[in-house]
Amino acid sequence: MLMKRLLGAVAGLALSVAVAAQAHAEDVVVFAAASLTNALNEIGDQFTAKTGHKMVPSYAASSALAKQVEQGGPGQVFASADLKWMDYLADKKLINLDSRFNLLGNTLVLVAPADAKQGKVELTPKTDIAALAGAGRIATGNPDSVPVGLYFKQAMERAGQWKALETKIAATDSVRSALAFVERGEVPLGVVYATDAAVSKKVKVVGVFPDTMHDPIVYPFALIAGKETPAAKALLDYIKGPEAKGVFVKYGFKIN
Repeated sequence: MLMKRLLGAVAGLALSVAVAAQAHAEDVVVFAAASLTNALNEIGDQFTAKTGHKMVPSYAASSALAKQVEQGGPGQVFASADLKWMDYLADKKLINLDSRFNLLGNTLVLVAPADAKQGKVELTPKTDIAALAGAGRIATGNPDSVPVGLYFKQAMERAGQWKALETKIAATDSVRSALAFVERGEVPLGVVYATDAAVSKKVKVVGVFPDTMHDPIVYPFALIAGKETPAAKALLDYIKGPEAKGVFVKYGFKIN
């Protein structure tokens, strides 16, 4: 009888702890660059398993997400694929500056459909990218706003090729949209990040842009001002930790 009471008490305590933990569990809305999709989804699952808090991601181009933050969107964490859009929010005092950190790097690559005849090319400032595309277009993020497109435009401006390429660009709303254009064979070439190319079996990397052709690709993270909940802070701490870094590395990101 005593043993039954003890077991019952233990079970009751466990249930109370579980209910209490669930009651304090929170959703953390993360506005994140589209290129982070696969890695952050896995990290979010780990975070939920460890803390009970659920990461609720919203993936898009950093430019579009920054505008959503500016308009009062529900995000609590912002993860950008470049410094420009994080700086944009910082200038408007819309992020918590103390929470900001640069975590990841990436590589710009030229991709073609997996079954394309296009072979490997050593990319240099002298490589004629327009000639490689022939009569076709090159898919990448909108070069006026989407980070991957901004990096590509910068590389081509430095190489003196942008004027020849400008009319051949199939501008998309995110890097994943550009990847999809190439996957479907709608364009012969695309410019995406190495991490995006790595998660697709429908494209192949035909060239890698040297880092010297453009500014470093940097992914800054920060809490959104006024949204600094304990769960959001815990998620950012987890993202900086060894388990999350291991996931990022698995997907091909560089750790800064």
